[in-house]
Amino acid sequence: MSTGLKYQFARLSIAEKLIAINVLVFITDGLFLALGGTALVQWFELPKDFLGFIGQPWSLVSYSFFHGGFGHVFWNMLMLYFSGRIFLNLFGPRKFINVYFLGVILGGLIFLLSYNIFPTLLNTNAALIGASAGVTAVLIFVCAYIPNQEVRIIFFNVKLWYIGVFFVLIDLIQIQYGGNIGGRLAHLGGAFLGYVYARQLLNGKDIGEGFSKFLDGLANLFKRKEKKAPLKTVYRKGKVRTKSSVDYDKASRQRKIDTILDKISKSGYESLSKAEKDFLFKAGKED
Repeated sequence: MSTGLKYQFARLSIAEKLIAINVLVFITDGLFLALGGTALVQWFELPKDFLGFIGQPWSLVSYSFFHGGFGHVFWNMLMLYFSGRIFLNLFGPRKFINVYFLGVILGGLIFLLSYNIFPTLLNTNAALIGASAGVTAVLIFVCAYIPNQEVRIIFFNVKLWYIGVFFVLIDLIQIQYGGNIGGRLAHLGGAFLGYVYARQLLNGKDIGEGFSKFLDGLANLFKRKEKKAPLKTVYRKGKVRTKSSVDYDKASRQRKIDTILDKISKSGYESLSKAEKDFLFKAGKED
């Protein structure tokens, strides 16, 4: 990747980076199929049976980067772009990654269980691909977190919770009358994750903290050990903040966040003042 492309990629939001990666994987997989007759997807799709999954455990995440056709990748990325913009106006990339990939993982696990527990599904020769579980997790998260927030759809303003209910109902109807039952169940797994994450966060609990720590530990494995710089004694003038004053500032900040979140749950995101929106945005960036 050239320096210019690296710079442009670095400027993208986490949602836009995921979109770029998904599109690049889609194009690369298509080229491999056209030139060599072999698709990359077979090594990264999530198999329906547990034995196949044990042979490629990375597929529990990697399946989400592959798509079955242009329409599949187009609509997933379009939904990810718009729901990602709303999400990232509230929180930083760390929480976005939590919601997206936990949705991918839960959706994949439900797909595996559905094909190995429900006998009527076992005869279908299928594997799971697509970012739909992660995208649905992000969409339903924002719909549950700020349900009364209105967004413009063509000529009408629609509350987010209406949109969330619409997509969940579509999947439920498709399970009964359409195909791709395992895929639809994966969508619902992502929707469930997004809803629970949002409601727990409104109650002051971040259920993705453990996942964040896991990712941090994973990243540290690939980091080179930095050489320890020699210790230096530095004298600074000015007021020294005690531990108690730092704890007080943290507690005061958290109380303000809780008050704003409570206001959102009762009256919607638009009821916030500009100062409150700015404060919540900055707080999300610091998470």
